[in-house]
Amino acid sequence: MLESLETTGIALWLRESPSVWSFPTVLTLHTAGLMVVVGACWLLDMRLLGITRKVPLSAFRWVFSAVAVGLVLNVVTGVLLFIKNATVWGASIPFFVKMGLVVGAAATLLPIRSYVLRSSETQREVSGQARLLAIASIVVWTAAVIAGRLLAYLQP
Repeated sequence: MLESLETTGIALWLRESPSVWSFPTVLTLHTAGLMVVVGACWLLDMRLLGITRKVPLSAFRWVFSAVAVGLVLNVVTGVLLFIKNATVWGASIPFFVKMGLVVGAAATLLPIRSYVLRSSETQREVSGQARLLAIASIVVWTAAVIAGRLLAYLQP
């Protein structure tokens, strides 16, 4: 199955085309999506940890729309990057570690989202549990980014 993914027209185009619109553009869009997701999450995490305490939590509700856009972009471009070298990534432990970290990081967002969306228009204080989730989010997103970057050096 992985071999058949690698032989699709789009996989061949991504792997073999000299065009800037193929692999370089997909990789750039993947990086841009990552910047949006991780940047927005870190911004919210910093607020939960006490930065800009004077700003109510409700002012950060926009973060979830930005994260959704970034995640969709990263899923689409991530699938394209995967099929380009499906036989390599499909058997790569470092790739699965990275994906596990991404799933874990995204999972921290769900309770944080619930907490922020339930906050009142004037709520400024943050619970200890929300702070722990923010710390976990920062740690796991950072590990996911590092793991993703290291894939270039840890390929089988």
